[in-house]
Amino acid sequence: MNIRRDVFQAIADPTRRAILSLVALHAMTPGVIAEKFDSTRQTISKHIQILTECQLLQQDQNGREIYYQINSKKMKEIADWLLPFQKLWDDRFNRMDKVLENLKQKKNGK
Repeated sequence: MNIRRDVFQAIADPTRRAILSLVALHAMTPGVIAEKFDSTRQTISKHIQILTECQLLQQDQNGREIYYQINSKKMKEIADWLLPFQKLWDDRFNRMDKVLENLKQKKNGK
């Protein structure tokens, strides 16, 4: 039975977000990734497994080593999905800035 993991649930975890940030720079082996954390190697391996199942990480075999790298195509899908929400919040914050500026001007007697 395959478990289908939710990509947003996966990136909700701060350790998994940190792993994604690490491998965004360059591909890394699980051992190198695990060295960057205070968690056990087994715990980090589980995080990597979840990210791989969500297709946020890709693995490449180079000899006996497995390297993990970010799946930029999947990350772009997420970014594209979030874009309308970003625009919505940007518009709301811009309106709030105008309201606050008006209140500031009234307070200063302008």
